[in-house]
Amino acid sequence: MNRPPEKEQLLTDVLADAAPADFREALLGELLYLVRRRRRWRQTRRTAGTLAVLALLAVLFWQNLPQHPAAHSPMTKAGNESYKLVRTQSLPVGAKVTTRPLAAEQLIASTANVDFIQTTMSSGFRVINDEELLALLSPRPAVLIRLGPNSEQLILVNPEDEKGFPLN
Repeated sequence: MNRPPEKEQLLTDVLADAAPADFREALLGELLYLVRRRRRWRQTRRTAGTLAVLALLAVLFWQNLPQHPAAHSPMTKAGNESYKLVRTQSLPVGAKVTTRPLAAEQLIASTANVDFIQTTMSSGFRVINDEELLALLSPRPAVLIRLGPNSEQLILVNPEDEKGFPLN
């Protein structure tokens, strides 16, 4: 069996190391360059990752530090108060709006005479107490709620009663 000459040359180069010496040196140099470059890239990535983690930790630590502003800062004095002081002063007399009754000749009415009726509490009006109010509503359920010392609210339990009902 005859082998082709180029395969024989390749086999001879591999087995006998018949390649030129400078080729072998160049191949070894290229291999070492690639190995060093990979090692530097791995070291760079590892260092960059470590620095990124340290920077993130530093930022988180910095944000959680308590703030100690200067004690004499005007912003500090206003920011620590739980209220805001408002100073007021009276308006000048010319800026105030007042009302006064019109004279009889200045009144314009659709009727010839206008009667003014003044009422007072002395004319048969009597304030009832809580029991009397609830007694007036006795057939219907109601609740009297005190909102303050002089403030009450009457709540009718049935919604139909809120529309009104005839008194007995």
